[in-house]
Amino acid sequence: MPRTRGYKRAENNAIRSIGRFLKKCCLAVGHVFSAIFRGGRRKLTIMVVPHSQKQVLNFQATIFSVIFSVVLVFGIIASFFWFTRNSVVTGQNIARLEKESREARASLDRLKDETGNLIKAAQNFQNAFSGTLSLIGLDSSAATAKSNIRNGDLSSLFNIRETAQGSVKEIAELQKLTGFLEDSVQPIEEIGKLLDSQSTLFSDIPSLWPIRGGIGHVSMVFGQNKHPLNGQWYIHKGVDLSTYRSGDPIVATADGQVVTMDFDPGFGNYIIIKHKHGFYTRYAHMQSFRITKGQYVQQGQILGYIGNTGVSTGPHLHYEVHIGSDVVDPMKYLNIRASSGR
Repeated sequence: MPRTRGYKRAENNAIRSIGRFLKKCCLAVGHVFSAIFRGGRRKLTIMVVPHSQKQVLNFQATIFSVIFSVVLVFGIIASFFWFTRNSVVTGQNIARLEKESREARASLDRLKDETGNLIKAAQNFQNAFSGTLSLIGLDSSAATAKSNIRNGDLSSLFNIRETAQGSVKEIAELQKLTGFLEDSVQPIEEIGKLLDSQSTLFSDIPSLWPIRGGIGHVSMVFGQNKHPLNGQWYIHKGVDLSTYRSGDPIVATADGQVVTMDFDPGFGNYIIIKHKHGFYTRYAHMQSFRITKGQYVQQGQILGYIGNTGVSTGPHLHYEVHIGSDVVDPMKYLNIRASSGR
């Protein structure tokens, strides 16, 4: 019990001490504010003395009024500088935006010019493409693409009218160009398939010039000719191709299989190749071979070299084309690719 009473007394004393301290603090703060308020209510007399003999002007104001006036003046001055700075920054931003706007307009003008060039090129392409489709028998697709360009849904949707800048017209033209290109995909794929099939057909038909590089000239044509040795008329069953020298490479004129590779007193060293569709080709008077019998060769592959073997008046290639048991003029097939190119 005595110990408990001691704790109580100590607690009460601490509370009273804290209360007295807080009271003193409140009184001190009150005295400070009271002094400030009394000092602020004190009046000051401001005298304005002119240099002339006019009356002296007296102004009375409290300290609070003077402080408020000073703060107000400084606030007005600070606001003036702040607004001035903002005005300068805003002017700089406006000048930068005007410069960017001019650059954007210049870029837009260049873009419009390039768009016009693109549209002209597209029109030229359309005309050439339509003509190509007509040549290869795809008129319906060409007509469809052309119809989409001139009378498509986009034309009716946009109702093309030139504005001051012409932007609506150019947008519509680009939209039509996009539609035309999309419609051109299928015809181009068909052209690719057609060219691929023609390329395969060309590789099966003896249509390549039999001397590599397309060199040489026809020294004797197919058909009726005078024999160069005895001067008698006879039927020449092939064409003679000459480069005036030996050793120029001879190439296969089509894909096929070497079925004969031999020497004959008249033909000298010669090769016969069997091709698809009943074609056979013979290459005679060769100097040497570069393939073997039974070998499959591709169009353009080197078979051997021009020579002067057999009955020959000089280095040349005797070249024949057979269809089954018939002998035909080789030049009709050697001109196929040239004709298709034209």
